[in-house]
Parts: sequence; C-alpha cells; structure tokens
Amino acid sequence: MNRKQIIVLAVVLAISGYLYSLPPRGLIKPKVTKSGTGVVAGSRQPVSNVTVEDVSAGAKSAIGAALTATINDLEQQLKNASTDADKLRLTKTLAKQWDDDNQPAPAAFYYQAAAQKDNSFDDWLNAGNRFNDAFKSTQDTSVQPAFVANAIADLKNAVKQKPDDLDAKTSLGIAYVNQTSLGITDPDGGSPMQGIMLLLDVVKKDPGNYKANLSLGQFAIQSRQFDKAVTRFKTAIANASKKDNIVEPWFFLAESYRQLGMKKEAIDAYQKCKQMIPDPAIGQKIDQYIKELKN
Repeated sequence: MNRKQIIVLAVVLAISGYLYSLPPRGLIKPKVTKSGTGVVAGSRQPVSNVTVEDVSAGAKSAIGAALTATINDLEQQLKNASTDADKLRLTKTLAKQWDDDNQPAPAAFYYQAAAQKDNSFDDWLNAGNRFNDAFKSTQDTSVQPAFVANAIADLKNAVKQKPDDLDAKTSLGIAYVNQTSLGITDPDGGSPMQGIMLLLDVVKKDPGNYKANLSLGQFAIQSRQFDKAVTRFKTAIANASKKDNIVEPWFFLAESYRQLGMKKEAIDAYQKCKQMIPDPAIGQKIDQYIKELKN
C-alpha cells in the first residue's frame, strides 16, 4: 500500500469512527458542571494534561519505523536548538512533518506551539483545524476534551485576527458543536446553536463552501434530519475542489440515503465511495452495506 493509499484509508477509518460515535438522538444537551473541570477554553496555554509527548507516542506507532526516525531526528534538533529562531523553525517543521504523516494530534500541538511564539494567523488556524481533525478521528474520551478545548482556544485567536475569514469561522463553528457533544461548557460562551449559526453565516456568504456544507450535513445527521443532510452533502460534492477528499461526503451521502430508505440512491453512492477507496477491507464492508440494502 503506497503513501497516498495509507492516507485515504486513515481518512475513511476516521469517518467511520466519527459517524458511529455520534449521539443516537441528536446533539447532546450540555451537562451542568461545577467549575474546576480542568478544561478552560480561550487560553493560549495547554488546557488539560494531554501533551504533545502523549499523543506522539501513539502516532509514532501508527506511522512506522522509517517515518518515526525522521520525527525523532527533528525532535532531537529542537531539543538542542539554542536560538528562538531555530526553535520556531523546527517547531514548524515538526508540525508540517506530522501533517504530512496524517497524524493531526501531534501536528496540532506543534502548530499551536508555533502560534504561541509568532502569533501567526495561519498557525492558529492550522492548530485549530488539526485539533478538530484529531477530535473527529479518535474515540478516546480521555483526550477528546483537550482536543476540542484547544481547538476553540486556537480558532478564537484566528478569528480575532481575521474576523471575516470563512475557513476560521467554519472551523470555530465545528468546534463549538463538538464541545457540546462532550457536555463541555466554554467559559467565554459558545453553544451548538452559536456553532451552527457561524456555519450558516458562512454558507450565506459562500453557498457552495465545501467545508461548511460538509459540516452542516454531518450535524444534520446527528439531529436525524437526513433530508437536509442529503442536500448539504450533494452541495459539498458539487463544489469540491481537487484538494478536497470527496470520499467523506459520498460516504455520508450514502448513509443519509440509507436512513431515508432510498435504497437505489444509497447503493449508487456507496459504489461511488468504494471506487475511491483502495483498501479491500473497507471495500468489503461497503459491499456488506450494499448487500443488506438489496435484501
């Protein structure tokens, strides 16, 4: 399996884990909790005890010995760096390397560390996006609160610098909805409705926005509004660029059709999804879905 196939497979596995971890009856109403939970959004400092070392250990196991050797070398260079300029350069290099290895959690922490040094919009945005990706791709409840709270903190900094940036607003909207699914309260505000409103504002200004439509479709699935989900996923597919991984909207479109009882449409969407997945195991799972629909 080549590098591109590994990345596509990882994305598909993340999609599956995210879909089946969604609440069964819509968005969870946030729990009323006492202060002192250890999760504080809106700060540039780490918001929990989860560290880059914690997430890097598992990520290294996932990427194999050769890529791990590259990471280890960069980590050692960063440890030995003597100037602030070299430390910042190596921090950004590690963020990019983890990104290239399709490991969003360690990439997020390094982007965040870089942003804390240079206050760069791009680094804050990359950090927030990768924390959102890390949240979506894991079902480990011990790290999810840290991912979502860090995402909100970093994306607030991005939006503060560029209030009209649609990508930053979309990502912050996603993070707000994600926090509610965990029952986390952001002390500076941020509710699922506020998150949805941010996304709706994005598609009002840019109706074909791929990321906002994809996210609204996913949240429509959470609230069991499958007809609305279909519309969102079809819009995302129609407006996807070459850099967008359209396996995701096709997969969710198939799931939405299946929930609506539209078997032919679901089968066609599953078939389209299968064509883009180079892994036999995932293909067999999709074949199973199709077989169930045909019976």
